[in-house]
Amino acid sequence: MKFLKITKPYRLKDYKFSLIVLVLATSCLGVLVIGSANEAYQGRQLIGLAGSILLMVVVSLIDYVWIANFYWLFYFLSVGMLAIVLIPGVGEVVNGARRWINLGFTNFQPSELAKIFLIVFFARFIMKHEEDLSSRRTILKAVALILVPLALIFEEPNLSTTICTATLFCVLMYVGGLSYKFIGMVLLITVPVAVIFLSIVVQPDQKILDDYQQKRILAWLNPEEYASDEAYQQNNSVIAIGSGQLTGKGLNNNTTTSVKNGNFILEPQTDFIFAIVGEELGFVGCCIFIALLLLIVIQCILIGIRAQDVTGKIICCGVGALIGIQTFINIAVATQIIPNTGIPLPFVSYGLTSLGSMYLGIGFVLNVGLQPKKYQDKLTTL
Repeated sequence: MKFLKITKPYRLKDYKFSLIVLVLATSCLGVLVIGSANEAYQGRQLIGLAGSILLMVVVSLIDYVWIANFYWLFYFLSVGMLAIVLIPGVGEVVNGARRWINLGFTNFQPSELAKIFLIVFFARFIMKHEEDLSSRRTILKAVALILVPLALIFEEPNLSTTICTATLFCVLMYVGGLSYKFIGMVLLITVPVAVIFLSIVVQPDQKILDDYQQKRILAWLNPEEYASDEAYQQNNSVIAIGSGQLTGKGLNNNTTTSVKNGNFILEPQTDFIFAIVGEELGFVGCCIFIALLLLIVIQCILIGIRAQDVTGKIICCGVGALIGIQTFINIAVATQIIPNTGIPLPFVSYGLTSLGSMYLGIGFVLNVGLQPKKYQDKLTTL
């Protein structure tokens, strides 16, 4: 009986196989690129992909409305995981950042899973406050709730994920129906504050950012002065993408002029995977990856539009927004549009936590798609 409560009599024609095809195509191409970037990680990514697909299928068959009933549990799990990773001896320190927990067989990154959990939490939270979402009390409550995980992520330190999660929160509130008047007021405040913030953090005696974070901003503003230091990665990434020209040098090539083969890009299988795409698959390959990720985002939004309730709508749009935000940040860093800040390219970069979390999000979206509004209306009238 308990099992029957978490599933429903779904219709096969409502299962969004087109979304699954797009996600699998992107992931499979990602595995090929990872193998070319660093063959040692390809096998592990394949195993992670198999497990992620299984997770997606299982979650897609569980009623998201039932799952959303435990929204506070998702919130406290998120905060708990993010707090635990900061404990010395528990959190794994890599390159000066404490973002991972060593599980023995792999490193687990709580912030990746927390983003999906927070989408589910705020989807239900916003639905419960649908009528008074634009009230001062509700907004302050929502901001207070998001500030806790943001502070923990920032403390790791992980500025890129902090920015990504904060942006995601803004999208969730907008989709939930936050008044345009309030949004306009926030923009009027945010833009000048951002300019002031940027002008402060580039000063020699600033105390807001860590030294390495400040250097990345300075390297972005003056790449020539930091060509052999903080700007090294991004400069080489741009060279790699440009050298691929139209069709690239081919996967697993042994060209001596290859930026990748010369080991001029550190950790090419993760944050700078797009540089490998550009060099080895060229402009055509870059367009294919961007198109696939864009189509995934569009599919998530379209499923959300047809959702039976606000919770489903926000879950779908939240997952789509997360994929879109991370894609933009990753590619913008690889092309030197924004300062260097590490964040994985969804479904493409190596990282089992990131991959599993993204497939978990897609599983939620698929379940929302299995319960479209028109179908629910018909069931109500029967």
